This record gives sequence, C-alpha cells and structure tokens, in this order.
Amino acid sequence: MRVNQLHPWPATVEEAQAIQDRLRPRVELTGPASFGVVAGLDVHYHGDDRVRAAVVVLDAATLEVVERVTAEGEARFPYVPGLFAFRELPALVEALERLRTTPELLVCDGYGVAHPRGFGLACHLGVLTGLPAMGVGKTPFVGDHAPPEPGRGSWTPITLDRRTVGRAVRTREGVKPVYVSPGHRVSLETATEQVLRLTPRYRLPEPIRHANHLARHPL
Repeated sequence: MRVNQLHPWPATVEEAQAIQDRLRPRVELTGPASFGVVAGLDVHYHGDDRVRAAVVVLDAATLEVVERVTAEGEARFPYVPGLFAFRELPALVEALERLRTTPELLVCDGYGVAHPRGFGLACHLGVLTGLPAMGVGKTPFVGDHAPPEPGRGSWTPITLDRRTVGRAVRTREGVKPVYVSPGHRVSLETATEQVLRLTPRYRLPEPIRHANHLARHPL
C-alpha cells in the first residue's frame, strides 16, 4: 500500500510540533461504520533506540490473519512527551508500505485525539495513509474519566479541556479498561463499537495482540 510523504522526518522539537500543527486540521472524525479487513500496529524496542514495527491484517469477520509484515530501524527522534509518535512513525510507515493488502481500518497501540496536542499516533497515521484509524491505549494518557461499570461493554467519557476526546472502555468483565480515541475518519461511537467487536476473548483487540506478538517474535 502507499503512504503519502506529507513531511520530512523532523530533527527538532520545534519541527515536530510544527508538523503536528499543520496536519491536525486534516483530521476528520466521521467516516465508515463497518470494515472488512483491519490492521493492528505496534512497535517493540530493542534496547533504547532499536525498534521493530509490526503490522498484522485480519479479516474483521473471522479475525483470521490475512497478512503480516515487519520493519526495523533506529528511533532517531528523542523521547519528548506528546511527540513520541515521531520515534515510531518511520518504521511503521515502512512496514505499511510493505503490505500487499490495503486495510480498511488501522488499530494503533496508542492514542488518537486523546493527546496533549490533539494529534496522537493514530491521527498521524490516518492522515498520512488517508485510512480510517483509531487508537487503543493500555493506560490513561490525558484527560479525566470515571471508572466504567465492571461489565463488558461499559464505558465512561475521557474529557480534556471540557471536550470529550475518548472513552475508557471495559472489554472484559472486571478487567481494567482500555482507552479508546478516534484518530482519523472514525467517530468515537464507531471506534468504541470496533474495539468491542475486535476483543472477543482478551482485554486488547485481536489486531493489536497479533501485532504486539509479531513485533516481539518476528517470523
């Protein structure tokens, strides 16, 4: 598949923030409500700066794996809160460009608009690819939320500066929630529906679970 090169990779904090500011207005928070094939994306670190990005495409109906790809590289951008995506984007873009299958939804291990600058990894990848994208975080990042009820499917809004930017969603009864936010061309309602559809057994969606395993244990 093709990823649009909308900017060079930044070397400084100021350059990275300028890229986020320029691309943020392109984010759309409406789009399709159903998807035939979905991709999970994750990155694993070897030491401090060596990264392996993994993308796993699944059939959305059966959750069977359609395609797997990886890419390795160096994380050349420093760790800066709110700009962490720039450490992982080059390897993730390289992995996406190796896909023969174009996914209809990107499910990112990270955040979308639930981000201090309103432009997390899922937003960035969605804008670069033009594909619907959503973020699913393992831990809370920004904003405030009440604990959802213990039953599967319960959720509470995540609010930041009086705006709703995501939801804490319970994917298994009595298990810690995940933190869902739209990235691009997906509504919050659709992102919530998809995260529940894609988590039939475990806490994390199947696409992310597969990508996490592949990033750690490449074929």
